[in-house]
Amino acid sequence: MVLILNLMDKIKFIIINAIPILIMIGLIPLVLNDYILALIYVIIIAAALLIKRNKNDLKVLVLGFFVMIIAEYVFISTGVETFQRNSLFGVMPLWLPFLWSYGFVAIRRLIEII
Repeated sequence: MVLILNLMDKIKFIIINAIPILIMIGLIPLVLNDYILALIYVIIIAAALLIKRNKNDLKVLVLGFFVMIIAEYVFISTGVETFQRNSLFGVMPLWLPFLWSYGFVAIRRLIEII
């Protein structure tokens, strides 16, 4: 019975950490202004971190932000991926690094729970 409860706690934790990302993805087609969407993402991320913040979450967030700007820029420059919304450096949407940066935090938390 303890194993089942433990598994249920893990599933609950994974779902709770996925909620901000699912909300952010769901907002993409609804908020057409990249600057407003990026601001909404910052608010969602701040709220999520105020609710629960683990040690080094901010470091992972900042690392994810800059790493993904570089990685996406390199990936987009190959021509394999393109965006219709290109408010950051003329190649990608401004909100994308914010989404990825919180994704880094969620992935780190997921690895900890597994």
